[in-house]
Amino acid sequence: MQAPTRPLALIVLAAGAGTRMNSDLPKPLHPLGQAPLLAHALAAAAPLDPARVVVVTGHSAAAVEAVLAEIAPEAVAIRQTEQLGTGHAVLQAAEALEGFDGDAVVLYADTPFIAPETMAAMRQARQGHDVVFLGFDAADPGRYGRLIMDGDTLVKIVEFKEANAAERAVTFCNSGLVCGDAATMMSLLGKLENDNSAGEYYLTDLAELARAAGHSVTAVRCDEAETLGINSRAELAAAEVQFQALRRAALIEDGVTMQAPDSVHLALDTVIGRDAVIEPYVVFGPGVTVETGATIRAFSHLEGCHVSAGAVVGPYARLRPGAEIGNDAKIGNFVEVKQADIGDGAKVNHLSYVGDASVGERANLGAGTVTCNYDGVMKHRTEIGAEAFIGSDTMLVAPVKVGDRAMTGSGSVITQDVPDGALALGRAKQINKAGLAIKLMDRLRAIKAGKSKG
Repeated sequence: MQAPTRPLALIVLAAGAGTRMNSDLPKPLHPLGQAPLLAHALAAAAPLDPARVVVVTGHSAAAVEAVLAEIAPEAVAIRQTEQLGTGHAVLQAAEALEGFDGDAVVLYADTPFIAPETMAAMRQARQGHDVVFLGFDAADPGRYGRLIMDGDTLVKIVEFKEANAAERAVTFCNSGLVCGDAATMMSLLGKLENDNSAGEYYLTDLAELARAAGHSVTAVRCDEAETLGINSRAELAAAEVQFQALRRAALIEDGVTMQAPDSVHLALDTVIGRDAVIEPYVVFGPGVTVETGATIRAFSHLEGCHVSAGAVVGPYARLRPGAEIGNDAKIGNFVEVKQADIGDGAKVNHLSYVGDASVGERANLGAGTVTCNYDGVMKHRTEIGAEAFIGSDTMLVAPVKVGDRAMTGSGSVITQDVPDGALALGRAKQINKAGLAIKLMDRLRAIKAGKSKG
C-alpha cells in the first residue's frame, strides 16, 4: 500500500479544566519530562509533518495560548467557550480548516504517549477507509468506551454509561483518536446530537454518522500503554515514571551508556549521541544536546546547553542556558557555566563560575576562577584567549579581555585587559608580622576564657 500523500491537519484538544489536578495551572501545561503535556501531543505528530495545526483551548485559554505561541508558533488556537463534549470541541476547528483539502487527525493534550508510528498506522489505514479510530485491548476495560467491530468494520462506539451488558463485556476500547478527511469529518460533526445521559456532543458518535452516510469506518490497535490519559497528580507522577523509562530505553538502544538508568532524568527534547556516557544522578533540563563520546559525570545538572564530542562534564557541574562546551573540553566539579563558549580542549576543572564569557581553545582556568559579569544593573562579557592560563582564585571583572597565551597570578583581581602573552598580577603586597599570630591567638583565648567564667 502506498504511503499517504494527502496533506494532514492536526487537531489537538486542550480545553479541559483538569479539576482533579487541584491546580491553578491548566492541565495541558502541567510538565511531563520538563515540557508541558501539550508539547508531547505536538511532538508525537511532528514526524507526520502536518500542514496545519489547530489547538482547541478553553479553560485558562490565555495561559495555554501563550505557551502554545512559544512551543508551536505556527499553530492556530481556537477557543471553545462552552465545554459541550469532545465532538463539539473538534467542531470548533471547522473555521480554521475551511478550504483545507486533506486529512485531519484528532488527539488530546492529556494523552502524551501516542507513538508517531501509531499515528502513521492510522493514516495508512485511511488508504482503505474513510474514517479511522484508534483502539486498544484493555486489561481492565473499566469505564472506557467500547469499540463494537464487525470484522474490520467499526459498527459503533458505545460510551460506558450508554452500553448494555453485552457491550460492556467487550475489551476493545476507544482511545479517543480519530483520523479522516477533514471536510467530511466537520460536515458529519455538524449533525451531532446530544440526546444522551450527559447531554454532550460525543465525538464517538462520528462512527455511526459516517456509516449512515455510506462511509467506510474502521479501527486500528495500539498498545494500551500509549493511551494513558492524565487526570490527576497521581496519574501525572505515574506518567513521569513511564516517560523516563521509555526515553532511557530508547537512548540505550541508540548506543548511550547509562550506568544507573533509573537515576537519570531526561527532558522531552534531550538529545544524546552514540557512545556518550551518562553517570548516575544526572538531570537534563530542556534544550540539551550531548554529542557522541561525551561523558556527563555524576550529580550534574544541564539545561539549555550543548556539549560537544569527547567533552567531560562533572561531577557536580551545572550547565545553564547558553553554555556551549567544545570538543574534548573539561568542566569539572562544582563548576557553573552560563551563556559562555568553552573552546575545544579548554579546562575549567574546579570550583569556578564562568558566565557571559568566551574561553579560547586549550585555555586552563584554575580553581576558584570567577567571571564577575554583573554590576548590579547590566551584564558584561569576559573574553579569555586561546591557551591562556588563569591562576586559581582569579576574579575577572567584566568587561575584560585576557589575550592568547596570557596568564594571571593566583588571587588576582583583573580589571584591565591583559595583552597576548602577558602576565597580570592584581593583588596587594604580602606583609609578614613576626610573632604576631601567637600573640593574637593568646589574646583571643584569654578573652574567650574570661567570658566563660563570667
